[in-house]
Amino acid sequence: MEADWDELAIVQLPPPGPHHPATQVATFAFDTSQELLWTGNDYGRVTSFYGPGLERCTSYRAHAANEGGVKQLLFTEKGIISVSKHSVHFSMRRGLTQWHLVSADFEDLKCMNFTSKGTREILVAGCQDRMFKVDVDKGAVTDTLAAEAQYTIMKRAGQYLCAATKTGGIHILDSGTLSVIKIFDGHTGQISDMDAKGDFLATCGWSPRQQYGFMLDPFTNVFSLKTLKQLPPIPFHTGAAFVRMHPRMSTTSIIASQNGQMQVIDLMNPDSANLRQINLYDSYLTGFEMAPSGEAFALSDTNCHIHLWGSPTKVHFPEYSNPTEFADHDIPPPSMDWSPETPLSTVGMPYYKEHLLSSWPSHLVYEVGAPPAKIDSQILTSMTRTDMGFFAKNTRTKRRYQIEGTRQTDRGGDSLSAPKFLSEKARAAQSVFETEATAAENIEALTDMHLDEVTRKDVPAMYGNVEIKYSKFGVDDFDFAYYNQTQYSGLETHIANSYANSLLQLCRFTPAMRNLALLHTASPCSSEACLLCELGFLVDMLEKAAGLNCQASNFLKTFSSLSNAMSLNLLEEMAPNVPLTSMIQAFNRFLLDKICDEFRPRRDPGSQTLMDQALETQALASMRCAQCNNETMRGGRTFVNELVYPGKHVMKNSRGSRQSFSQVLKASVERNDQTRGWCNRCNRYQAMVQRKTIQSIPNVLMLNAAIQSQEAKLLWSIPNWLPTEIGVIVEQGQFYCFEGQDLKLHLQRGVYNIKVYELVGVVADIHSGEHQKPHLVATINTAPSSREVTEDKWHLFNDFLVRPIPKEEALRFEPSWKLPSVLCFHQKTARHSIDDSWKDRLDTQILYRKWPSNSEPPNSKFELLQPSTEAPRPGYPVAIDAEFIRLQAEEIEMKADGTRETIRPDRKGLARVSVCRGEGERAGIPFIDDYIAVAEPVVDHLTAYSGICPGDLDPKTSPHALVHLKTAYKKLWILLNLGCVFVGHSLANDFRTINIHVPKKQVVDTVDLFFKPNLHRKLNLKFLAWCVLKEKIQEDTHDSIEDATTALKLWRKHQEFVDAGVLEPMLNDIYMTGRDYGFRAPGSSHSKEKGIAATTGRDTPEPAGGSNDKAGPTTPARKANPFGRVGFRSPMR
Repeated sequence: MEADWDELAIVQLPPPGPHHPATQVATFAFDTSQELLWTGNDYGRVTSFYGPGLERCTSYRAHAANEGGVKQLLFTEKGIISVSKHSVHFSMRRGLTQWHLVSADFEDLKCMNFTSKGTREILVAGCQDRMFKVDVDKGAVTDTLAAEAQYTIMKRAGQYLCAATKTGGIHILDSGTLSVIKIFDGHTGQISDMDAKGDFLATCGWSPRQQYGFMLDPFTNVFSLKTLKQLPPIPFHTGAAFVRMHPRMSTTSIIASQNGQMQVIDLMNPDSANLRQINLYDSYLTGFEMAPSGEAFALSDTNCHIHLWGSPTKVHFPEYSNPTEFADHDIPPPSMDWSPETPLSTVGMPYYKEHLLSSWPSHLVYEVGAPPAKIDSQILTSMTRTDMGFFAKNTRTKRRYQIEGTRQTDRGGDSLSAPKFLSEKARAAQSVFETEATAAENIEALTDMHLDEVTRKDVPAMYGNVEIKYSKFGVDDFDFAYYNQTQYSGLETHIANSYANSLLQLCRFTPAMRNLALLHTASPCSSEACLLCELGFLVDMLEKAAGLNCQASNFLKTFSSLSNAMSLNLLEEMAPNVPLTSMIQAFNRFLLDKICDEFRPRRDPGSQTLMDQALETQALASMRCAQCNNETMRGGRTFVNELVYPGKHVMKNSRGSRQSFSQVLKASVERNDQTRGWCNRCNRYQAMVQRKTIQSIPNVLMLNAAIQSQEAKLLWSIPNWLPTEIGVIVEQGQFYCFEGQDLKLHLQRGVYNIKVYELVGVVADIHSGEHQKPHLVATINTAPSSREVTEDKWHLFNDFLVRPIPKEEALRFEPSWKLPSVLCFHQKTARHSIDDSWKDRLDTQILYRKWPSNSEPPNSKFELLQPSTEAPRPGYPVAIDAEFIRLQAEEIEMKADGTRETIRPDRKGLARVSVCRGEGERAGIPFIDDYIAVAEPVVDHLTAYSGICPGDLDPKTSPHALVHLKTAYKKLWILLNLGCVFVGHSLANDFRTINIHVPKKQVVDTVDLFFKPNLHRKLNLKFLAWCVLKEKIQEDTHDSIEDATTALKLWRKHQEFVDAGVLEPMLNDIYMTGRDYGFRAPGSSHSKEKGIAATTGRDTPEPAGGSNDKAGPTTPARKANPFGRVGFRSPMR
């Protein structure tokens, strides 16, 4: 209290009705974040007053009038909590009710305060035998506790809750466990007032006097919360009625009596007291409250007045105040002269007093630029107040005197620049030295970092968005090797839902998941939409590709067709506003649950499988009702554990080191939750306490980072916070986790059965720039999944960009641009456990199975393999050809100069695949001729190039026996893994669309056999058949069996030329004939879609990919039946 303090304002609470007298102030308190003084009266109404003038701001009914007065007020960032005899109320500062809690157990509530969880939970008590924990966010009672005594006042100081009892005692409670740890005898009667701050607790109370009843004690008791001992009392002869600790000076206390005498005293030096007297005249004090800033206090008296005291020049209530939101004033309508005779044309519609902006003359209008940008939320949360205003740390990458030109249109430098097309490089290459220099520049551009600068916050270019560019030669002209020079294949991004690429790569490098996926794929799985089979196909393709780019089109197509994937918001096109980190974590939960269910045999769905042992965390979950303590136990299984981080108050109060990753993991796996559920005993929804008892842990620990708060981001930004190895012990239902030196100590002792896990990889969410969309990458340790014993090698998988990185860079996280989403640990004993026994267990029965057909074809056109004499073996040649349809048109962008750029190529689907024998007596006779059923709309059947007619792929109208895509694919996959050699023409395009990778040693491509590189011209199949075989093919329409057998004959002819030593002269004759006939067979009106694109661009382009495509569909009109040939299922039959 300074010398210039004076009474600033006097107000009176509004009466409960128009003709009622003023009401007494039941309780009042200063707001902790705004310039407001809150009061409560005896009728349950809460009123606030603003500023030094105590202007009335808010007033609302919080409690029923029959409950009596408001007992206490508490404040959070979101609103104000009040308590009365039978209810607890929470409202916003504008008066809007958030929740109102009433219970039959609320008999006589008196006080409340926050627990160790901060403002998220309060403890409510009173003159009754029970206390209640209330969740502030949900407005529900989470726990009921037995009270040691009947409490009337409750204050919190540090880790203690100080509660005054009805009999004059003081109980010191632990704010975490809420157990009584110390009891003091304060006053022989009842406690009048109490306050706690820092290490001190001060109380005032009543004592019985003979003939006078109860009287105020002439002293104030003081207790030390540091030593939990009582200190000498402070004398106050006029009777101490109120006491408050100064909010800024921890040892200063203010004591007041009912007649207005006040004493400011230092508890450590009670002899030096500063006395003040307030003139109250005909009343006496009923309450005293100190502002959180220490620059004002308020008094209430028996005349229903509130007195505000403070310094007129610098009074404010909280130490740092937020702006207060006021109600809008009513704007009176403009006055207008109006009579029945007034013409309507004199009234403007609408009525304006000033000139509109659109009517201003041009010389008064100027361009003033863009409005100021909004201040970043990170800056607002870290601001510090000073006399001149606020300041905060610069969180941007630019310096404080730098500004960005927001109107810049060219953003090409923000992302990775695409390399030149292969055709352009071939023309631009001048010398070997220039090529080597360009390669060195590419590596340097992708690196964009130095190993001694791994802690810098700039985003390296290798984390940027990668995008495929398309030339007139299609995707084959894109230089994928520019982005990947490793032995590990990346995944392309132009496919819908390709955000899953990073998690699929993580599954591929997890040995247990890789082995089981391939084992299941080799089994006779009958499900048409099996994600586990598709995962096995994808893993096998990535391993065989060995660094060449791949695409997960079949997997993502199957995933997109699942109905529950759409309902869970896992599809990008259905959930455009869902953050990628949330989507990939939800996809992680969905994928693991799905593949575990698909691995389980249908005849025994409740059995424990190898996949369950690899991924499932088994636990017993107990649910206990907070009201009746009824507890139910049930078994539970978890495939993905969500990390749970310590709360904000725990992070602030922890003076020691921060929580380690192993501590966070333990709390996340055991996960004690409080939720609402159905109680069978109460027969209603109640607050439930859930607790897990761990039974067993899997071989693979999949974790979702689940980062939501700023505190969690700061934890991940600590260097080396994520360990590469952890040890786990499960003992008597408890989950113990260790890392670092603790792990080494347990391994040396060898007392417990400890399982050691090593980190396989992390899926990280990347925000690589202000003008780039977020995307996901994976940092993976490829050593555990290698067949040979090697040292740890970390790689970055940014879709089709793959490159080695140091371990420090892989495990470095920055809150501004790189945060983890999914983590994968697996048992260290499974390192290098690559199981290829699935190749010996291939179920080949699908090759010999007879599928239902409308008519039995003659043996000269189709005949199944004989298992005894024609079983496929390594080196067995098979001729293959496939036909495709267009499922989605390409997306192009027309530029201002008239050129066009392909944004996304067209999407084709497999329509028919034919495989013929390559040797033996039945050489050339097909044993696979599958038409694939298509459920999605077909944009173009490409009849001129595929021979597929409308209706051929519709199960309702097709004359063919249709099979599912997975069935046709698995036949080819089995032939591939049996070691067969595929013979065909321009097979690279076929294999890419089928989404299968065949090693070069198992491919014989006739487009390469009859090719002279120095002439830069590849020959189409129809021309080669006419020129070399003297046969005419593709006369009426295309037929995949005819094309496959033609390629087989060309291969045999090529072998004859090689054996005779005349290959080179024959190639010269073929090319000379081609120049004479324009490289077209006589009488041909079009060329086949595949195998005709040349590196010089002089050949006829592909009908679906190049820039010279014909407009409109390529399917010609049919004179006959529009549904194809008349068959058994045809409605025309």
